[in-house]
Amino acid sequence: MCLSTAYKNEISEQTAIMNNVMTVECSDDQVTLIDLIGRRMTVDGKLLKASLTDGYVILKTE
Repeated sequence: MCLSTAYKNEISEQTAIMNNVMTVECSDDQVTLIDLIGRRMTVDGKLLKASLTDGYVILKTE
């Protein structure tokens, strides 16, 4: 199972917004993240980059 950490704009401890992300849903200018236990977080922005093997998702936000 590939779980990821989601970050805003860049990878750093300060920009991490959710751990154990298993689902990423993109719609218009919003990205919804869902973690292993079903918690959902919707962020205004777009998917910038994701690496499932390295376990990260970067969202482009303002």
